[in-house]
Amino acid sequence: MKATELQSVKQRYNIVGNCPALNHVLDVALQVAPTDLSVLIIGESGVGKEIIPRVIHDNSPRRREKYFAINCGSIPEGTIDSELFGHVKGSFTGAINDSPGYFGVANKGTLFLDEVGELPLATQARLLRVLETGEYIPVGATEVRKTDVRIVAATNVNIRKAISEGRFREDLYYRLNSIPIQMPPLRDRGEDIVLLFRLFAMQMAEKYRMEKVTLTDEAKLMLMKYKWPGNVRQLKNITEQISILSPERTITAETLARFIPQDQESTQLATIHPGSDHSFESEREILYKILFELRGNVNELRRELSQLKNQIGEAGGRAIIAEGDKAEPLGNTPATIQQHFYMQPQPKPAAEDAIAEEYVEPETLNLDTMSRQMLEKALERNGGNRKKAAQELGISDRTLYRRIKQYGLD
Repeated sequence: MKATELQSVKQRYNIVGNCPALNHVLDVALQVAPTDLSVLIIGESGVGKEIIPRVIHDNSPRRREKYFAINCGSIPEGTIDSELFGHVKGSFTGAINDSPGYFGVANKGTLFLDEVGELPLATQARLLRVLETGEYIPVGATEVRKTDVRIVAATNVNIRKAISEGRFREDLYYRLNSIPIQMPPLRDRGEDIVLLFRLFAMQMAEKYRMEKVTLTDEAKLMLMKYKWPGNVRQLKNITEQISILSPERTITAETLARFIPQDQESTQLATIHPGSDHSFESEREILYKILFELRGNVNELRRELSQLKNQIGEAGGRAIIAEGDKAEPLGNTPATIQQHFYMQPQPKPAAEDAIAEEYVEPETLNLDTMSRQMLEKALERNGGNRKKAAQELGISDRTLYRRIKQYGLD
């Protein structure tokens, strides 16, 4: 694509940036626009995926027809089939009239299905049929209807992982993925971050008639080094905060640091170790981790009860108040009565003695076996690195070494 044509598209859709990855995305979108191929846009939340379907539609033969953008994650599961494929009168409570649905209304046009990874499996099967044959059946109807709709979908989830977990149909993925488009995250766009900050700052200055904020060179470097887990959406929010709340109009690195989250949890993205299929979305993995932590809590409670028993025993029956070198019997004031009560040896229920002295973990939980399995898996996933395994399990290195010795895993 010529540079002038690319720049024209950016100006039309108010797209800011010159990084090669972004230019490639626009180039692919313009090349696929004249066709009817399905497009799947993949990218993190907040990267601006919603712009690409508009570019595709406006440069396609369908540009004079209707365009609908639908957020699949915002429609309740019980009504999404009716929203997409329509329904007939009386098909369910509240269906007082026939409805053509988006596939009926958007005939000859384009449908943008955002967050397509959130669709229920039953709806995915219906969508697959529309993509393959152009046919669908409204909710409660018996006759098949035809539609001619161009589908552009987008998702911020790992579709291949969702397929392996049974949450997304593999055949639908390959049908949607005729032309894949990978949107780059903001952290990989280099100087585009500064250009976007400048745009958002200018928009705020014009909207609220205030002096525009600018960045020093050190602040620009800080802006480009930040992880931006919220991508363009987060950058816009922070720019707006700075424009309103900062008394200085020239933003230094020190000023910028007050608005950018500095804690590790908000600056570091979740990572998966290479070659690992570990996922805490697996219910069994979560259960193992909970049981592992539960066993540690039970042992800690047992030690505390034992220490408390010893302290009560040592207190004995001596309940006196010492004043200097002179000891006097307890008085009858409420305070001394209360102190006397707590210092006297109290009878202990047999059940409490059993917990403190002869506690036996229930065999039905089989915590030892689960704890050992969790430990072995953590070591295996981290290539035998004990420090990383301890971090994953949420325990100290010392506790991990003690568990390894206990289970004979040296």
